[in-house]
Amino acid sequence: MNIAGSTRVTYPSGALAGSSPIVATLRRNGGHGVVVTETPFHPLDHTWPDQPADTGTINGVPVTDCVTGAVEHGGTTLYLGHEIPVRRGDPGWHWLVVHLTGEPVGGIGETAALAVEPDTRAALSAGHTACHLTALALNAVFAGRWRKPAPADGLGSPDFDQAAISSSRILPHGSLDVYRLGKSLRKKGFTTEGLSDDLPGIAKQVGERLTEWIAADAPVRIDAPGPDLAARRTWRCALPEGEAAIPCGGTHLTGTGLLKAVDVTLDLSTDGAELTMRTTVGS
Repeated sequence: MNIAGSTRVTYPSGALAGSSPIVATLRRNGGHGVVVTETPFHPLDHTWPDQPADTGTINGVPVTDCVTGAVEHGGTTLYLGHEIPVRRGDPGWHWLVVHLTGEPVGGIGETAALAVEPDTRAALSAGHTACHLTALALNAVFAGRWRKPAPADGLGSPDFDQAAISSSRILPHGSLDVYRLGKSLRKKGFTTEGLSDDLPGIAKQVGERLTEWIAADAPVRIDAPGPDLAARRTWRCALPEGEAAIPCGGTHLTGTGLLKAVDVTLDLSTDGAELTMRTTVGS
């Protein structure tokens, strides 16, 4: 397998189509894997699999899945997803977008036409943008529950989201986030007393802040130091309170006004150890 570098990705700028030479092919579980030089497809991140992969076509053939792959410099073995034996971005490795199809799409050196399904991309982008905004709003509302100084988010609030997040899943037009409220978080200074009774009011305050941010139609952009898949990208949003910045490898809308409306529900587990937040983008 002769791969000269990491896959260049264009999805951070919102690209939905492109053409690029095929640089590698493989057989996988009865199907085919295709690697090109540059792609608009967003793959599932094996280290933090929050946003599902894009769907679409290569040379008219449906892409059934899109995953992260890696091959060592000068190596011949292409590892996929959780098979990857090194940390994401290791400089000794090429980081690749692997498009999975049910049939061959062309040979090495041939140019492939790539097209992302736009409605699915738009729905996931809306869900991801809403997820970040809701996390910032929750941080702000929870600020008074910290007894000790805590690392702040981009708007200056104690970053509850980063301190407590257990899992995050981006959904079409929404997201599902689970926070762990265990002993470790309490030692850091977060107060959980009375949280169950306060949840309806907290959800209301989060919703009010989101309504303000949507009305402001704040611009959203993705900053990246380079086009390679493993580049550390940052989501930025110029909110009225200041510019928020969150490390993120996903796709997003270009402005908060495109969300129209966002509904938030908060549920505390019976034992009080987990808080689940569901975000739903309305119209």
